[in-house]
Amino acid sequence: MSPIISTSELKENFQNKNLIILDARVGKDVYQNYLEKHIKGARFINLDKDLAEIGDDAAFGGRHPLPGVEKFSQTLSDLGISENAHIVVYDDKNGSNAAARAWWMLRSFGLDHVQVLDGGFQAAEKEGLEFTSGEEVFEKASIIKRERWLLPTSSLENVENELVNNSSTVIDVRDAYRYKGESEPIDLVAGHIPGAINIPFSENLDENGKFLNPEILKEKYLKLLKDKPENLIIHCGSGVTACHTILALEYAGLQIPNLYVGSWSEWSRREGKEIAKDI
Repeated sequence: MSPIISTSELKENFQNKNLIILDARVGKDVYQNYLEKHIKGARFINLDKDLAEIGDDAAFGGRHPLPGVEKFSQTLSDLGISENAHIVVYDDKNGSNAAARAWWMLRSFGLDHVQVLDGGFQAAEKEGLEFTSGEEVFEKASIIKRERWLLPTSSLENVENELVNNSSTVIDVRDAYRYKGESEPIDLVAGHIPGAINIPFSENLDENGKFLNPEILKEKYLKLLKDKPENLIIHCGSGVTACHTILALEYAGLQIPNLYVGSWSEWSRREGKEIAKDI
């Protein structure tokens, strides 16, 4: 199954009894926004509460650490998600907010039929998907038990060792001005991990905010990575937007790389870690 689904394909699947749509928008008053308008049948999933387990100190785990698999099991049960569910996730930032993070977590939990809606909320509006308001009523599902996340992740120590040994390519997917250290709108310090290269996630998209054709994505990344797409570690600010590039690489038919969950929010806060700037 392709990790990306178009609005027309979603329309065709609307009557599928196994279809579950997740609204992963974030921001101020996001739940109220969901109640006011969402794709018909969509269930709300919260980045901070469902897709992360935020700790007391972002220097250890970053701003959006992964929750434990047991907690996520309960989240899936509460959302009515079973093993055979066909899950489609959307947000309003072309998949870069929380839709790709939800996709990564669902896939890493061992669920195979998971897709991100190409173009997200805006494309659904523009292209005539049915919307509604208010709460959605659905039944809980049985708990799915897992012992660990299945997709590869890297710790801060892993990242540091791989860079020292020159054995992995570390990709920072934040906007170039953040990577260069010109300014930092979210974290405490501007700059980047020394040795990391910058390929902004926005380069995965076309001028309409939809994913580039998979063949184009594959050609682009093979060229940027000098035909060595193995041993990649992807990071961003807090391990959320990094999943957008992991999603793009999967869509391109390339190997799923490691996710550095703590990302810049952890590295930049950890005492003694070097910070690079390109100003």
